[in-house]
Amino acid sequence: MAISRRFFLSGSIGFGLAACGSSFDREAGIGIDEGGFGNPTMHNTLLHSGEISLAEIMTRRFHAEVPSMVNFAFDSAELDAKARSILKLQAHWMKQFPELRYKVYGHTDSVGSEAYNMRLGERRANAVMRQLVRFGVPRSSILAVVSRGETQPLIAVEGYEPANRRTVTEIVGVVRRAQRLDGEYAQIVHREYVASAGSAERQALQGFETDAR
Repeated sequence: MAISRRFFLSGSIGFGLAACGSSFDREAGIGIDEGGFGNPTMHNTLLHSGEISLAEIMTRRFHAEVPSMVNFAFDSAELDAKARSILKLQAHWMKQFPELRYKVYGHTDSVGSEAYNMRLGERRANAVMRQLVRFGVPRSSILAVVSRGETQPLIAVEGYEPANRRTVTEIVGVVRRAQRLDGEYAQIVHREYVASAGSAERQALQGFETDAR
């Protein structure tokens, strides 16, 4: 009877694992697949050859993975619900890479004087910086807020243009340790790989517990 019960339990566990196989069958790190075999290795090679910087690599990732821009109402530096949701995504991404440093650039449309728009751009950049800090980004990670006023429009038109009333968050550098380490980008990928493996395991266990009920 004990043997039968043991086999029954083994079969039940096997069935539970099969039911959540979508998590177990996926290899660790699949969630950070960049769509091209060997990209981390290629980036690391370019990094050490001086052809590309780590900041450039991570800037490409930042713009590909999260929106870098939020927009504002006319003559306003208030963040609406959509802007806050975008900044929440930015903050989540930024907190994963504490070695990176950022600047927030504030922009306006061309309504109003140049001096007023420079001040408005600064208010917008400061509003974004404060919200990112509220979402958990270390203040030290944001090196500066910069106003571009009306000088760099996204759409070159005179007068009212909602697309030009914006801030842009940009990666501007990397804090290096006292001694340069080999494989800087590889270290970041490895960190994400380990985190993705833990996430897959947690999902699988949650799926098994749900099936067991």
